[in-house]
Amino acid sequence: QVQLVESGGGFVQAGGSLRLSCAASGRAFSRYTMAWFRQAPGQGREVVGAISRWGSDTYFGDSVEGRFTISRDNASTTVVRQMNSHKPEDTAVYSCAADLKYTDSVSMNLNEYAYWGQGTQVTVSS
Repeated sequence: QVQLVESGGGFVQAGGSLRLSCAASGRAFSRYTMAWFRQAPGQGREVVGAISRWGSDTYFGDSVEGRFTISRDNASTTVVRQMNSHKPEDTAVYSCAADLKYTDSVSMNLNEYAYWGQGTQVTVSS
């Protein structure tokens, strides 16, 4: 089992950059594929990026392609989301999630992620 805690949310101006971190506690962090999801008011949860167990494979959602990077450090059990050129439509609650995997691959299906953080609000002002 793994526990996840996000940090770094807040207000950002349109065009600005923001870095979110997800700290994981528990055992065998490197066994988990990690992802960032977001949910805007009145909308469903959307995957924005995912990274495989050892970082060899990544995925980015179409809405953030070219503006979003995801990285992980298995030694410090953290996952970082860096996003640039924020748009007002990026306003959402961002959550990190973990999926126990036996291969070094990513998953974009939120139903496969069993462990979730509490989320952190990102608000983009125009």
